[in-house]
Parts: sequence; structure tokens; C-alpha cells
Amino acid sequence: MTSPGTPEDLDRLAAGKYVLLTTFRRDGRAVGTPVWVFRDGDALGVWTARSSGKVKRIRNSGRVTVAECDARGRVRGVAVPGVASVLDAAGTERYRGLIRRKFGVVGWVTLLGSRVRRGVGGTVGVRVVLGERG
Repeated sequence: MTSPGTPEDLDRLAAGKYVLLTTFRRDGRAVGTPVWVFRDGDALGVWTARSSGKVKRIRNSGRVTVAECDARGRVRGVAVPGVASVLDAAGTERYRGLIRRKFGVVGWVTLLGSRVRRGVGGTVGVRVVLGERG
């Protein structure tokens, strides 16, 4: 079941720690992944490895759904449709700041570990605008 993407949905989803970000393969099959979530103005922000399958699927169509979940991906709410886009280097760096702000020391340590493992360009920010057309 999905919800159309209201301001209340945005508030509820951004307040949580994780969302299940579901992207779609070319054949329409859904692939869900739990990711950290934070608020980016009138959208949601997530952060992921540049080489991940979800980045490829987002670049292909941008169609996603997001739902509240725990760290293991167990859904706790209704899925909301949205349109996702992969950010450039400047946008991704801004998202790193939003991660540090929301997740504190844990966010800082996670970002540092990622930078050591993958380098600064190994991750990207993904902006999700709720609603069928974003």
C-alpha cells in the first residue's frame, strides 16, 4: 500500500533514522534497501555508495518508494512514492554535513570510515522528492 506523499509524510519519514528505499529494475522488479534518512528542505536525503545497484537504478528511472523501517529493513509504515536524483559532488558534500548534524558522532565516524574505504568520491547523496512526479 502507498500514500500520495503529503507534508505529514515528509515530516514523519525525515524524523526517523532509517527508511526502506525501494528502487526498480528495468523489468519493474522492486529492490528495497534500508538507508539512513535526513531532511533536505522539502525533500528527503539519503547517502550511499556510488557503485551501488540503487544508484544505477535511480539514474535509469528515478522512480522510488520510501517507508519507515528499522536497520534491518523491517517496514513500520506505509510506502510513499517519490522521484530520486543522484547529487553532484557539491550536493553530496552538503549531505555529509546534514548526516553529521542529524547522526552526531556515529555519523561522523561512519563518514570517516567511508572516506578511508572508498575515498571522497566513493559515495553520493540521493535526493528524494515525495509524490508521483516529485
